Amino acid sequence: MISENLKTVRENIIKACERAGRNPADVTLLAVSKKKSESDILEAYNMGQRVFAENYVQELTEKMDSLPRDIKWHMIGHLQRNKVKYVAGRVEMIHSVDSLRLAEEINSFSLKKGIVTEILAEVNVAAEENKFGFTPDEVEEFALKASDLPAIRLTGLMTSAPFVTDPEENREIFIKIRNLCVDINKKSIDNVIMKKLSMGMTGDYVVAVEEGATHVRVGTAIFGTRS
Repeated sequence: MISENLKTVRENIIKACERAGRNPADVTLLAVSKKKSESDILEAYNMGQRVFAENYVQELTEKMDSLPRDIKWHMIGHLQRNKVKYVAGRVEMIHSVDSLRLAEEINSFSLKKGIVTEILAEVNVAAEENKFGFTPDEVEEFALKASDLPAIRLTGLMTSAPFVTDPEENREIFIKIRNLCVDINKKSIDNVIMKKLSMGMTGDYVVAVEEGATHVRVGTAIFGTRS
């Protein structure tokens, strides 16, 4: 089932890119393996999937230690400052940076390790109370302050759109965050190149790709519902 699901998701991304006049190579599919077994992950791995994402630090590190070393892991869940040491330097990118204090902690740890950590700023575009992230009005100020932190690289934005039955309802959300990314890029802030958009999940990833997503975070459509 996972193999067929993964094939379908990949095909949907290609079709969405064709409609939008985009190169499918510019879209990275993150297989969200939260609460999924290693055997499930390996089934996707054996279909050529090499990029996976996790929401929880402990689950992420356990899987990193036991699964093939060529998997590229992304941290997409809320990250507490005291857990930065378990993630920075081990993941490809931290998508969910939602405060300056967290960025400063990532920078501090990265300096000690002699590494540079790539991050995205999480934006709560729909102002949902149960979600983390900057408001759209706060992001530019964050980018300016993040530019002074030498051991991080802010390369784009991430958002989790509202859960909707009709994905078209979230198109405006994706357009807003894409435009926000473009606007900040025009400021030519040192050390900040806003070129990545992490947006779109199982219910709306096709619309997200049509609107410029560079990273889509798909779990249920690949692995099935979580118990």
